[in-house]
Formats: sequence, C-alpha cells, structure tokens
Amino acid sequence: MAEVTVSELAKSVGAPVERLLKQMQEAGLSQKTEDALVSDEEKQTLLTYLKTSHGESSDGPKKITLKRKTTTTLKTGSGAARKTVNVEVRKKRTYVKRDPQEVQAEEEALEAEKIAAENAAAEEARARKLAEEKAAAEAKAAEEAEAKARAEQAESSAEAPADEAKTEEAKSEETPAEPTRPSFVDDAEEIRIRAQERRKAEEAKREAELKALEEVRRAQEEARAERAAAAPVAPPAEKEDTKHGKKEKRHSKPFDEEEGNKHRKRAGGKGKRSMGPKKNSKADIYAMVEDETESEEVLARRRSVRAAHKASNKHAFKKPTGKIIRDVEIPETITVGELAQRMSVKSGEVIKQLMKMGVMATINQPLEQDTAQLLVEEYGHNAVLKSEDEIEHKLEEELEVKVQGEGKPRAPVVTVMGHVDHGKTSLLDYIRKTKVASGEAGGITQHIGAYRVKTSQGEVAFLDTPGHAAFTAMRARGAQCTDVVILVVAADDGVMPQTEEAIQHSKAAGVPIVVAINKCDKENADPERVKNELAAKEVIPEEWGGDTQFIEVSAHTGAGIDELLEAVSLQAEILELKAVEDAPAQGVVVESRVEKGRGVVATLLVQQGTLNHGDLVLAGQSYGRVRAMTNELGQQVKSVGPSSPVEILGLDNAPSAGDDFAVLEDERKAREVAEFRADKERKEKLQRQQAAKLENMFANMESDQKKILPVVVKADVRGSLEAIQSSLMEIGNEEVQVNIVSSGVGGITENDVNLALTSGAIVFGFNVRAPAGTRRLAENEGVEIRYYSIIYQLLDDVKSALSGMLEPERVETIVGIADVREVFSSPKFGQVAGCMVTEGTVYRNKPIRVLRDNVVIFEGELESLRRYKDDVNEVRNGMECGIGVKNYDVKVGDQIEVFEVKEVARQL
Repeated sequence: MAEVTVSELAKSVGAPVERLLKQMQEAGLSQKTEDALVSDEEKQTLLTYLKTSHGESSDGPKKITLKRKTTTTLKTGSGAARKTVNVEVRKKRTYVKRDPQEVQAEEEALEAEKIAAENAAAEEARARKLAEEKAAAEAKAAEEAEAKARAEQAESSAEAPADEAKTEEAKSEETPAEPTRPSFVDDAEEIRIRAQERRKAEEAKREAELKALEEVRRAQEEARAERAAAAPVAPPAEKEDTKHGKKEKRHSKPFDEEEGNKHRKRAGGKGKRSMGPKKNSKADIYAMVEDETESEEVLARRRSVRAAHKASNKHAFKKPTGKIIRDVEIPETITVGELAQRMSVKSGEVIKQLMKMGVMATINQPLEQDTAQLLVEEYGHNAVLKSEDEIEHKLEEELEVKVQGEGKPRAPVVTVMGHVDHGKTSLLDYIRKTKVASGEAGGITQHIGAYRVKTSQGEVAFLDTPGHAAFTAMRARGAQCTDVVILVVAADDGVMPQTEEAIQHSKAAGVPIVVAINKCDKENADPERVKNELAAKEVIPEEWGGDTQFIEVSAHTGAGIDELLEAVSLQAEILELKAVEDAPAQGVVVESRVEKGRGVVATLLVQQGTLNHGDLVLAGQSYGRVRAMTNELGQQVKSVGPSSPVEILGLDNAPSAGDDFAVLEDERKAREVAEFRADKERKEKLQRQQAAKLENMFANMESDQKKILPVVVKADVRGSLEAIQSSLMEIGNEEVQVNIVSSGVGGITENDVNLALTSGAIVFGFNVRAPAGTRRLAENEGVEIRYYSIIYQLLDDVKSALSGMLEPERVETIVGIADVREVFSSPKFGQVAGCMVTEGTVYRNKPIRVLRDNVVIFEGELESLRRYKDDVNEVRNGMECGIGVKNYDVKVGDQIEVFEVKEVARQL
C-alpha cells in the first residue's frame, strides 16, 4: 500500500487530525504536521501502540474452544406406542496457540535428535564397513595361508614318491592339524567373533549387576540411617539371602575398586577385573558386598527387637464385651438419618425397624417425637425428650429468678384510644401542659408516643396512638403493655366506626376501659346520647349498673381532667399494680424506627426492673448494648425504672412493636435466642397460613371444649350486615358456634386483618373488597379473606366449616365370624386355631374379638392368617383357615369375630 498523509489517514479512520498527531507522537513517530507522509510500518507501529493503550494484547487469543451440537431423531415402537426420541450429541474441541519460543525450542530439540540419530547411523555404518574390511583382510590372509600350505604339500609329495602307502598314512595323520577345506577358516573366524561378542555382553551384564547392587546398598544405607535416627539403640538392619542360605551385612562406606578386588580375592579371584571370557558367577557378585556372618547373639538380639516392634504396631482395638447404652436426645421432629446417627446404627437398619413397626419411611423423612422415642427404646437406648422451645423456657426461668423480690407500687400504663379528631392528643396535651398536636402534620398524631406525666394523683405513663392500629398490631403479637384504656368519645359526634373498633380491641385484650366524653363545652354536646350508643355496644356506665366509669371532660377548658385522672388511679388501685425495681429490666417495645445518622431507635416501656446505660438488651429478634438513652423530654438519662418509656440506641435491627425485651449478661446467649426466634417466626408463619384456612380451622380446636369459629364480617350496607349477623348467630349447636369478632360497613381495612390475626378469625366480605395493601398484609400474615355476593353461599360455607368441626360418629360393623374347631401348637406363632369361617369374610388386618359362650373375653388383632401353608389376607365364608391370635390363647368352641369401625361425618 502506498504512503498516505496524516490528514488522509485521519479522514479514513474517522478521527480528528490533532488527536491522531498526538497519538503518533506518543507512539514515538516523527510526524508533526498533517501533510507528513505515513508508511505501512509506521501505521503498524501506531496500531500496536493503540492496542496496548486500550488494554489489548497484540498476541491475540491463546486458546479457542469450538463447540458443535448435532441433533438426531430416533423413532421407537409402533402404533399407539410409537415414540419419537431426540438424541443430542455435543462435541467440544479446544485449540491452544503455543508460544513461538516453545515451538522453536521443540523444533531445535527435534533437529538435535535428528542429527544425533543421523550421527549414530553414520557411526554404525562406519563400524560395519570397518568390520567388513577387517573380515575381508582376514579372509585374504587365510586364503594366502591355505595356498602356501598347498604349495608346500605339493613339494613334499614330489620329493617322496617312492613309498605311496607311507605317504598316504602320513597325510591321514596330518589331516586333523591342517585344514583341507576352504570353509574351515571362515568357521573359525565366525567362532572367534561370536566369542568376542559374548564376552562383551557378559562384561556389560556384569557392570549392570554391579550398578544395581550399588544402588541397593545405598538405599539400604539411607534406610539404616533413618532407622538409626528414629531409634539409636536399634542394631543395624540385616538382610537374609534365601538363595545362598546365609545372611549378609551391607557396608556403610562407599564401594570402591580396592574393596572389590579384596572381595574377589577372598572369593578365589585374581584381584584385578579380568576382561577375558571367564564369566563371574552370582556368588562372586554377591561376594563383592558381603561381609562375615554375624554372631548368633547379634541375631538373637535383632529378633527380639523385631518381635517387640511388631507387638507395638499391633492394632489396639478390642471388641466391646457389652452393649453400649446411649442417651439419645430427641427433639420434636427428627429425620431418620439423624436419629440413626445419634444411636450409632445404620440407616437401613432403622428403616427396617420402622417397617416392622408399621411405618414406611425414608432416610430424610421426619419422625414425630413419640415414634422416635419408641424406636430408641426398641434399640435399648435411653430417650431424652427435648423441646424446641427449651432455650425460651430456660430464658424465662432465668428471668423469673432475676425479678424475684419485693414488689413496689408502680405507675399505671394508660393507652388513649378513640376516633379521629375526637380530641385524644389534645386531652393528653392538656395533661402534659405541652403542645404536642401543633408539631404534627395537619394536627394528627403520626407516630406512637409514650409519655410519663406527673399528676396530682401520682405519675401516669400515657401511650398516645394514631387510632387503634398500633394497639391492634401490638395485641396481635401478644403484648401486655397496657393497664387501662381511656376511650375518648366526642360529645357532639357520638360513637364512630373507629370508636367501635377500639371497644372491640380493648375487650379482646381484656383491658378495663375508662370513657372520657370530650368536647362537653360545646353547645351541641349530648353526653347522654354517647352513653346510650356505648350501652348498645355493651359498655355500660356505673350509674346504669355497669362497671365502666364515664367522665365528662373538656380538653379546651380543662374541665373534668382531675376526675379522669382520679378514675384512672382508682382503676389502677383495683388492679394492684406492682413491680420490682432492683432487678435487670424487662418490658415491651412500643415502637422502633431507623434514622439516618443514628441507626436503630427503639422506644421501650420498662415494666420490671431498672434499665441502665450499657446494658445488653434482647428485644424480640434484635439485640445490642444501650449506647444512649433519652426520656420523653429529649433529655439524656443513665437509668430508668418501671412504667417508664425511654428511647434507646444500639440494637442491630429494628424490633417489632409489641416484642418483649429483657436485659441479659451473656452476648452469645442473646444472639442464640435472637436467631432461634427468627427461625421460629418463619416456621410459625407457614403454620399460620395453613391454620387460618377455613377448611383447617376445626383442626385447631380442642375436643373437650365448645368449638368456636371466629369471623370478621364486613358488608356494603347496614341491612345486609344485620341479616348476615342474625343468620350466623342461628347456626350452631351445643358443640360448635360462630363468634362474630367484628362487623362493620365499608371496605376491608388493615385493621380488620390485624384483628382477625389477633383472634384467629376468618374475614368475610359481602359485596366489599380489600385494597392492595390490605391484601398484601393478609397474604403475609396468613389471614384468609373470602368474598361473597349471595348470602346463602356465605351461610353454606360457614355450615360446612362448623360441620367439619363436629366430632364424627363411629359406626361398628361385623364383617366375619370364624368358629374354632381345633387348637395346634406352632413353634413360630404359639397357639394356632384351626377355624371354619361361618359368616362373612375374615380379614388379616382388621381388629377382632374372641367370644366364649357369646361373651367377649378378648379384643385385639390377628397375628397370622393362613390357608394351608400360604399366608393370605382374607378367607371367605365356608373355608377353613389357621388363625394366630396375638397375645392370647383361644380354646376349642370359641368364636373369632372380625369387625371394622368407620367414622361418619356429622351434619348440622
């Protein structure tokens, strides 16, 4: 390719001229203007520099893999059984690019080997040629000698012609010494060459044997040195020569020619190595490395050392004389393989034993605790039952021991609940003498607040909640943090939906209620209307003969506040609230959140003991040390006592509202409990998802109590709701009944789902639906929601559920009777009854009764059932059979009655 200018090159590659010139200067090229010429070599140099600067290697790939896939089709069978099978064959081949230096080195090595082979062939040809020339010269010399001998013989025969017989006799006498045939010389030369070759081969063999013996001797010297280092007292090793019938001792010093000559002289040789045709025997070779025979004492000592060494190396295992009885820990569920490992028994043997017990199981199948206990006792081991909640039980026992002491009166914990904008926060604000509502968005409380307030009646801990959702969430987790509930109802608004729900949640928690009728200072206030509406919700005032205190208050003027606090204090005195102060802190988590820069912030309510700065806190699935504590006023504190809310920092993750917390001393134990609780929650969540199903509801009921089906009903209009409620209350009998936990008009909310989770209820929606957030919460918590548009379909499903909760009826049916005609003794089964089936069919796997004079004397099962010599499963009417009754001996004249029990489902 011709040279081009820098501008043309930049135009062809699509790059600016200035950048190309800069790159060329960095690559070490001399071009500085756009008119400068660029050659092909300079282009290649620039390309190599650019590749290197971009991280590419100029060498290219070192290895490439090619894959090939071939698919063929095979057809098998014929007709309807004809099948088509696809056969796929995959091939993979990898090609490696070798280094040019390695290739060049291999080529040089091959060339060197080729040259060496050629040189060896030339040397061999040269030696062969020399041998042929030497043989030719020797043959020529032999011919000349033969010709000379013939000439001399001719002369001697010419000089003595007189006596012909004498001459013939002389010739016959000289015949063995002188050759008379031309091939004699050739035969002699061949014999001589063969003798030389044989001598060379013998010398090479002798040298190889000497080298091998030298290597053996060195190896023995190294082994002897190692043994001497390990056991300095041990005598030198000896080797027995079985062929020569004697023992030899290896030399510790290197073998040399002088020693070899001495050995050869000792063996009868001449001292120097002979190159003649004489071949040394094996005795001569062994004599080179053989020494004098050792004494009998040394040999006896070596035998004793060897015997002691063998005795010390003997396997130390001894078969146990008796059976080992182990203590086998059995949790609530355990797999067959793990149980076999704990008993030190093969899994196959355990499976066989389970089959004998009537349980078909695999190695990974979990067993119940009772079955595993029977299996362990069958093998003769001690079964130690272990509960999965053992770590929780130990923690509870430890905490109970720590909080033992004299209890002192504590402040009550009060939760303020009610409908939106009925004045809950304003009432609490007046009590605290602060403006909490002014700092909230839109005047509505957005977070759970916990405050400890000093009043004329003493200190009271208040929990201000946004409605009742958080209270429900805490109740759903089993929290018992509230002592008294103040139900705030506006006098001008009356009972509202959230007011009804607050009443339902308070009753579900079993917490006493104090009703505060707020906004009594307004002109349109009607406290009597509020009392009538609450009485309809089963909240009866004291003046009407109930047990609920009604106080008329005004958060604006402060009227009735003192009476409200006095009512709360009176209710607290009735409850006799006490707590131990001098103990590690215990309580409940009110709320938690994660703040940027601070980490996990948890609001705790201390119920027992004292919480100090630096304590190790375990809260639900979270744990950590208290790095900072802040009270409700934002002040840093070092310790707080019972009934005190506090914010702490230091937990590893945010706990859930309603989780219990406790102060521990061992961080490792706190981590183990937190991990156990997390694992347990995952398992319980799966179980709740199954248990909350309507079809499985009856399985969670106890058989000796009246079974209740809790439901939450939401409808579109009040008339439909009342019709559904009345119809549901009419369903049931003395064994089963429907309990309407909550009912209302409108869509299904998250509060309904939380309430259903708390009480284990089913949510029924009649012509209403749940939004996406509520459906997601119900799915996560395992709460079932059912939608209906026809009332009788809802009632039919409830009837089916209640019918499934009823105990089934047991119906007994006699399927066969056999008369005992004769009794035989069997070494395998004991007493065997020869019977005739008179009615029905006798089955092997059904229960039996033995009747004597029409009186039942035994009830059990069959051990064997035979017809002649065959085991059978059933014998029909009119046939003879042999019956072995398990654990009982029958007599002639008895009747064996076979029966079965069926469970028939009951209907309402």
